[in-house]
Amino acid sequence: MNLDYVLPKRLIAAHPLPRRDESRLLVLRRDGGMEHSKFNRLGDFLNSGDALVLNETRVIPARIHGRLENGRETEFLVIRFSGNRAVALARGLKKLRPGARVDFGNDLSAVYAGRNGDEAELETSLFDEELAGWLEKHGRVPLPPYMQRPDDDSDKERYQTVFARKKGSCAAPTAGLHFTDKLLGDLSAGGVKIFKVCLHVGPGTFRPIDDASVAGGASLSPEHAEVSEEVYRGLLEVKSKGGRVVAVGTTTTRALETAAARGGGFSGFTDIFIRPGFKFAMVDALVTNFHLPRSSLLSLVCAFAGTDATLKAYEAAIREGYRFYSYGDAMLAL
Repeated sequence: MNLDYVLPKRLIAAHPLPRRDESRLLVLRRDGGMEHSKFNRLGDFLNSGDALVLNETRVIPARIHGRLENGRETEFLVIRFSGNRAVALARGLKKLRPGARVDFGNDLSAVYAGRNGDEAELETSLFDEELAGWLEKHGRVPLPPYMQRPDDDSDKERYQTVFARKKGSCAAPTAGLHFTDKLLGDLSAGGVKIFKVCLHVGPGTFRPIDDASVAGGASLSPEHAEVSEEVYRGLLEVKSKGGRVVAVGTTTTRALETAAARGGGFSGFTDIFIRPGFKFAMVDALVTNFHLPRSSLLSLVCAFAGTDATLKAYEAAIREGYRFYSYGDAMLAL
């Protein structure tokens, strides 16, 4: 199955718009019909009694630079840590030997303990909350590589959703970046029920997939997610009354469909890979950004809205000059 398309580089959004909710919104209906709108008019397409589900994960500023004993500098992206053990993505790991010391400055150092694929295992000089605090103070925002620019101070705010609360992601749940407190308040005042779940976005979101993975069998790298039993039951009640469950983002969708498959709320890891042919049990509508070709995120959107309809919507978005990827515009699949 071909999940490829050609995107002009000028349509890759390297910076956010001045206002979050000023982004464009392409509305894609199940019958293939399309409508062009603005994100601040999202309420025009939702009904009183619908449920809007947000991912309240928070991005850790986990991109850090370390100096090796030979003086060479290496960039690490910390993806998880516990105690004084951290796992990070880094280049040039084949040249590192276990026991090598890395100095990150500002009282943080580490010993390289080995690697698992492209993941480095580090024994750090700081533990848990100390390390978390160090990253918040000294780490850099892990912008996706396709932005091709260094992060700046504005990214610390704009690469987080306004409802981000639980630290743990190495990438933003980008569909949520369009919301403002005012927009959420207006939706709630209009009768839309707001629910929150959490899925910590891991590095797998950047990795391309091949045709065999889309065809079946493969799973994604495990990511930690939480859907409370209260939220799960609340969403079932919404559906029982004729309301729709509107998932904000592919991460929210994966958390909700994992809960549905397990038959209730849960807290744990999920590796669910949603591909065309998947039967959705919880999600009725999807708010999402425009994703990279040959990605698991695009596979999920195709599974929800149909591959042909999705790729035609992408073609229309390109013709109309929509902005793509993390800081880009949005799509609502109904």
